[in-house]
Amino acid sequence: MASSSTSSVHRSFKYDVFLSFRGEDTRKNFVDHLYHALQHKSIHTYKDDVRIKKGKRISDELIGSIKDSKFYIIVFSKNYASSSWCLDELVKIMECHRMKEHTAYSIFYDVEPSDVRKQSGAVREAFAEHEKKGAAGKWREALKEAADLAGWVLKNTKDGHEAKFIKKIVEELSLELRSISFNVDENLVGMESRINDVLSSLGTGTDDVRMMGIKGIGGGGKTTLARALFDQISFQFEGKSFVENVREVSTVSFLGLKSLQNQLLSDVLNDKKIRIKDVSDGKHLIKKMMHHRKVLVVLDDVDHKDQLEALAGEPSWFMPGSIIIITTRDKQVLVAHHVKLIHDVNLLSDKEAIRLFNTYAFGREIPVQEYENLTRQVVRYAAGLPLTISVLGSFLCGKNKPEWKDALERLKTIPLNETLKKLEISYIALEEDYKEIFLDVACIMKGWRKDDAIKALESCGFHAINGLRVLEQKSLITINDNSDDYKYVGMHDHIEEMGRNIVRRSHPDKPHKHSRLWIYEEIENILANDLGTKGTRCIRLDTQIRDRKFDTKGLGKMKELRFLSVGAVRSRHWDSNIVNPEFPNALRYLSLMYYPFRSLPITFQANNLVALKMVGSEIIQLWEGGERKVLNKLRILDLSSSMLTILDLGLAPNLEKLDLGECSNLVKLHMSVECLKLVYVNLRGARLITNLDLRLAPNLEELILSFCNNLEKLQMPHRCLNLRYLLLERSKLRTFDIGLNPNLSKLDLGDSHYLEELYMGNECQKLANLNISHSKLRTLNLGLTMNLETLYLRLCCHLVELHMPIEFLKLKYINLEGSSLRTLDLGLARNLEELYLVECNNLEELHMPDRCLNLQSLRLTNSKLRTLDIGQTPNLRNLDLYKNSHMEELYMGNECQMLTNLNVSHSKLRTLDLGPTPNLER
Repeated sequence: MASSSTSSVHRSFKYDVFLSFRGEDTRKNFVDHLYHALQHKSIHTYKDDVRIKKGKRISDELIGSIKDSKFYIIVFSKNYASSSWCLDELVKIMECHRMKEHTAYSIFYDVEPSDVRKQSGAVREAFAEHEKKGAAGKWREALKEAADLAGWVLKNTKDGHEAKFIKKIVEELSLELRSISFNVDENLVGMESRINDVLSSLGTGTDDVRMMGIKGIGGGGKTTLARALFDQISFQFEGKSFVENVREVSTVSFLGLKSLQNQLLSDVLNDKKIRIKDVSDGKHLIKKMMHHRKVLVVLDDVDHKDQLEALAGEPSWFMPGSIIIITTRDKQVLVAHHVKLIHDVNLLSDKEAIRLFNTYAFGREIPVQEYENLTRQVVRYAAGLPLTISVLGSFLCGKNKPEWKDALERLKTIPLNETLKKLEISYIALEEDYKEIFLDVACIMKGWRKDDAIKALESCGFHAINGLRVLEQKSLITINDNSDDYKYVGMHDHIEEMGRNIVRRSHPDKPHKHSRLWIYEEIENILANDLGTKGTRCIRLDTQIRDRKFDTKGLGKMKELRFLSVGAVRSRHWDSNIVNPEFPNALRYLSLMYYPFRSLPITFQANNLVALKMVGSEIIQLWEGGERKVLNKLRILDLSSSMLTILDLGLAPNLEKLDLGECSNLVKLHMSVECLKLVYVNLRGARLITNLDLRLAPNLEELILSFCNNLEKLQMPHRCLNLRYLLLERSKLRTFDIGLNPNLSKLDLGDSHYLEELYMGNECQKLANLNISHSKLRTLNLGLTMNLETLYLRLCCHLVELHMPIEFLKLKYINLEGSSLRTLDLGLARNLEELYLVECNNLEELHMPDRCLNLQSLRLTNSKLRTLDIGQTPNLRNLDLYKNSHMEELYMGNECQMLTNLNVSHSKLRTLDLGPTPNLER
């Protein structure tokens, strides 16, 4: 850890400052005030009437104290030179000043520098009695040398105001001390860059009160960073306090908050005698005392808003320029206190972790070659957590390689207790339902998509949206964006280890009593030997089973099992002796890949089932023999890639998400009741469906019917106000009325070879992407689709009319390849970037916008155009006019300076003015 700022910052000296002065002139006034101002700034100061101990000769201890001081402040007053004691002191000071380690400064209190230099005026009168003494010569030289030192003249500084004068001296001396003494502790690897990041965020030097939160995982370096930052900048403030262990102290007793308030006031005011009556009195005193001094306060390990309200209730409590830094694991504490600046602590990189580990294990940053591989194993296990690295480094220090290997092997099954204790503090503070969510994530759902985790947790009865948010704010999980645009639930390896340890520790050798199971060997043993108990709540089995049988008989005794997820278990691995698996009726989430049975077991009541996923299963129908068990709680049904042939949604009237993608045997989806909660339907690849009636699902948001190759009739709700995505490629629809869909943003009717008529209505104002390629449409009116961005009408060979009645400011891409258009007016699409009119053999007229500043590529081939004016297109790079055999005139304007490729072959152009096209390549 970085050194405390309350002790001398330069380790080579006992004192920071030595004061030399004439007692009768300044001891009880100026020097006394100066001394206390220095002490208040934690500048360790020697003043003879305080430091000399009884029984010692003054001269002996005085000389020692001069040698043991870094800086000297010589206060010249009218009678200074009358004291031989002061003059001997001055000679010794100047002797030390000539050494590089010491620096002396002069203060001219009520005399002029010239009087000291020349021993004139009041100084001459004071020095008169020493004229005949043997030491007079060296005293004169010392006075002259001291008068030439850098220093301060009272009457010329701050208009002679002593208080302001002293403040200036202390500030300048603090800066001097700081500049020579501050170094980040060499054990704090990577700290300098982290301090700079925080300082950059703080924007030091501004006049407002800044409150900043430093948030992160337990053991992640929050306190270390705050302490290093405190040590670096504390000298800039009139008062400072580093209040440690706020959470622990405030919860030990009802007097905890009061004692913290007392510490804060004592530190800032440098007064150990302060006593407050109660927390309310403490708030009042803090507000009163802090308002008139610029302070730096660190509140370390805060976990409740009450603590902040007691110690730093409002920015108005503090003087402008003050900084309050709060370290916490819980972001919500900061948010609730309206802290705007929140800095996340970054864990150590692998390089930093190796350096830090080496300092603890070997006493140096450079690795020991024969231990390099073992060191990397330790660093991998620590996963960037400074606490783990320091603990393991200290533990392994001095041990041989076999001991290292044994310790690393032990960590695979027995977690590092010191780390777990630190991390578990955040878990203990959770409410009970959030604890359950945390354990589910740690044991089951780490790495899941956030949306999937929310649905799974909600199916188990939890308020998952708030739950995951709380866990994230308390630094127990992370929500990470991935390249596929989904958010994923992440968790540090040691937090995962901590959660799993909580589940296992009450019955370490009896996994059948654990609330959650995730280890294949344990699950296999419990199920095969029918050891299931009521204690088990969740099972996740993702490991690929090779030559082993999956036995489900042990499930019958798990009466309280709410979550069962089994992946990658092929049909041949199910125990062939099982006719019907025993599923506990308490199940709320059931996911079984490659389920080998034709229906759900007849004994399974499924009254609590919220999510049912049987991807790639052999299920043909939900219930055998046409039985109609209604699943009123079912919200999610995923039977994609299964053998399902028919499904009646009357069996799941509250369904929200239906995924039957790639169900190639599905012939009918029957909607016998209103499905008002149904928002997602995926029937991609249901090749046998010919008729689909969705009129009883008015709240659909996403509808995927791609590759329903035999779909001839689709009935949509007349009003589908929430529909955003409709994918309907490769159907046999001839006409399609999408109804009123004001929120539709994507409509894909690609490869609709039979489509002749499309009714879009006038309310598709949010439509951004439209694809109707390979259709038989003759006319298309884009209506009020003012937010359209891409229009894909490739190979619509029958298209003769395209109406664009309004301005399309967002339209960037148009592909009309192979259309039969004769005229095309794009005058209202002035932000186009790409325009493809390849093989538009009938095109005779093309009206471009006068200014198309974003157009980069224009391909127009085999048309009947005679003239073409592309207008102002300064960013055009590619202009392909191949085989426009009727073209006689081309107007390119004077701003095609970005043009690199131009093809006008097989045209009737007689002249061509390229104008300024300096980048043309071919």
